[in-house]
Amino acid sequence: MGTTTLKNIIDAISTIAGILFCGFALKGFLVPNQFFDGGVTGISLLLHELYHWNIGYVIVIVNIPFIIMGAFQVNKTFAIRTFLAVIGLALCLHFIPYPQITSDKLLVSIFGGVFMGLGVGLAIRGGCALDGIEVLALYTGKRISFTISEIILGINIIIFLIAAIKLGLPVALYSILTYYTASRTINFVIEGIEEYTGVTIISGQSEKIKEQLVMSLGRGITVYKGERGFMKENFEMSHPVDIVFTVVTRMELRRLKNLVEVIDPKAFIFTSLIKEAAGGILKRRARH
Repeated sequence: MGTTTLKNIIDAISTIAGILFCGFALKGFLVPNQFFDGGVTGISLLLHELYHWNIGYVIVIVNIPFIIMGAFQVNKTFAIRTFLAVIGLALCLHFIPYPQITSDKLLVSIFGGVFMGLGVGLAIRGGCALDGIEVLALYTGKRISFTISEIILGINIIIFLIAAIKLGLPVALYSILTYYTASRTINFVIEGIEEYTGVTIISGQSEKIKEQLVMSLGRGITVYKGERGFMKENFEMSHPVDIVFTVVTRMELRRLKNLVEVIDPKAFIFTSLIKEAAGGILKRRARH
């Protein structure tokens, strides 16, 4: 079996699992309790509650414009996969008799969001999107001076305001909690425990630190030439220093800090979240 075929099979399994989890979140938690999510799913749920249209049909119809945008903003393969996934979700909602799990509002908010985020995240890892709000944000962001995050936030604010007016403030507030839980779960599913963190280390013992990072931790490093010192009491005095930068996973971060602390307890370390990393000696990650 070729590598491409294996990847396609893994993508298909991930997408199918995502569809099943989304269907479970919708019919087991959100729809029976009139709760909402953000994004395209939130729009679909809002239309379903206001006009009592079949949720499966609504999800397909609402997603069509975003699928068309995806063909131009991403590529045609992405659009085709997304269309098939949305159709699959509609069929799943229509034919699978998911039971209603609970009517407890807090449980619905949290676990409805968790399962929805799990489904959307798995679909993204499979190379498609069950919620096309980011495609809209990407399309809009090229025409106005707002970031993608700001556009998504603005769209969701409108959704939750309409929900508050039409269905009451408590429903809107619980739905915001659902959206937050779903978004955090999506991030975890996509990034996983191997979410990458950039680490910058400034120390007078940089030679030893570089050696330990490469030989003990097995990380690649980049070295910037800089100067340290410039204290208030002797501002004119400074010393050349190697500024060490490396990228580690979330699981490796504590080990790195412990390693540096043994060499130089006074070392200055700061970290930054890296959303995407590839190449170098990084571990190969699942495509999404």
